[in-house]
Amino acid sequence: MLLLLAGVLAAAATGASTPPGPALASASALGVSVLVPGQPPSVAADSSAPSQVPTGALDAFAYPADGSLVRTGALSSSAAANPTGTVGAQAVGDVLSISLFNGEIAAESVAARARASTTGAEVAGSEVTNLTVFGAPVAPAPNQRHQLGDWGYLIVLEQATGAPVADGTRHAHGAVTALHVVLTAEHAGHPAGTEILVGRAEAAASTPVATSTPPRTTPKPAPPDRPALPPSKAGKPKPKPPRAVPGIGGPIFKTPPQDISAPLSPDGFVFPVYGDVSFGDTWHAPRATTGRHLGTDVFAPLGAPILAVTDGIVFSVGWNRVGGWRLWLRDRQGNQFYYAHLAAYSPLARDGAEVKAGQVLGFNGNSGDAERTPFHLHFEIHPVGLLPLGYEEGAVNPYDYLTAWRRLHDVTFSVGRGWAPPVPPSATAPRPAALLLGSTDISSASGLEPGSLERALVAPVSAEGDGALLTAG
Repeated sequence: MLLLLAGVLAAAATGASTPPGPALASASALGVSVLVPGQPPSVAADSSAPSQVPTGALDAFAYPADGSLVRTGALSSSAAANPTGTVGAQAVGDVLSISLFNGEIAAESVAARARASTTGAEVAGSEVTNLTVFGAPVAPAPNQRHQLGDWGYLIVLEQATGAPVADGTRHAHGAVTALHVVLTAEHAGHPAGTEILVGRAEAAASTPVATSTPPRTTPKPAPPDRPALPPSKAGKPKPKPPRAVPGIGGPIFKTPPQDISAPLSPDGFVFPVYGDVSFGDTWHAPRATTGRHLGTDVFAPLGAPILAVTDGIVFSVGWNRVGGWRLWLRDRQGNQFYYAHLAAYSPLARDGAEVKAGQVLGFNGNSGDAERTPFHLHFEIHPVGLLPLGYEEGAVNPYDYLTAWRRLHDVTFSVGRGWAPPVPPSATAPRPAALLLGSTDISSASGLEPGSLERALVAPVSAEGDGALLTAG
């Protein structure tokens, strides 16, 4: 199955004809999700399809027990997906009487609606009613951003839709989150990096697209005074290969192979690319667009499965003009791993998703500024103990770790700097993953672009919505 998937993607990149994939449909919705670094997510009124949880409901929700972070009235969600017949998916989430941070953010109600079908995706009908921020009324608008003092930001009706076509299949995807709060510094007793999602709906449908074979045309005879070229010399125009990822309208989603077995190192780490690969130590090598290289490029065939290197939570899934289709993974101790230049995502690649080491997050490609380079994964490591230094100085050379994980060994994150936080003997994360001291948002750091940290300190989130690295400080 792995070879079949790689062959399908490779054929798409070379312009060869491939049969369309099977129809797929999925949907998920939730009332509230609270993500606190180092803790399991707290989720209320969640549902998904085609799993066995089509609806979810709750009379009220409070987190923590005193409701100081989140307090709501009734919550409900539903999800439906039909991969046969009239293919489509629909997700609905509703929450009443929302109060965040003891009323600093409040709303009468929110509604999240997402639909996907053979023709496309939409989030029509999503709304936020009577929203107030610090007591002032706010007129909601899609992807509207509000700075919350010096401790965080709020995104209202955060949404994205797209329906790209690849490999003879239309991949329609729509997602909306009514209220999304991110703490960039400690606030009300809750650490930086805490995220709150209120009212979320997501739907996806992958359906074959009918294609017609163009009619054959008889070539015109050559003029009498010029003999026709023999067939061996006439030549055929080379078809222009389509891009592996069609624009920024939406990512391609692929169903991952089911027969992948990725062996774990003794400490539970996995090499991030499945199958035959090649890579070298290019740490701090010059780069035309990014100044210096802060990661390792792992070269592999187009469509090679990209794996979670450890157990953790996925975040910042989406497009970045330098990294292309990219994502971040944060492990249980706060260490962060950056993946760039993907050609497609798996269904696990969604913000807030919990994953296990070895699960497929996406597929190898060359999106972003790598589209004229061989297919590869750009991979970075940012230990939690170095996050106070920011994006560039807080990264470590991944080469030794990749080499060790390839051999089913482990390498500690010890960097030999006296100011790094001490590592408790009981720590199980890569050293010096000791503790998260607090955070300053540098979420607009592109993951590959020079100077992004400095710009992020002025404007914490870019127009691209590149929620990325969080630093301790």
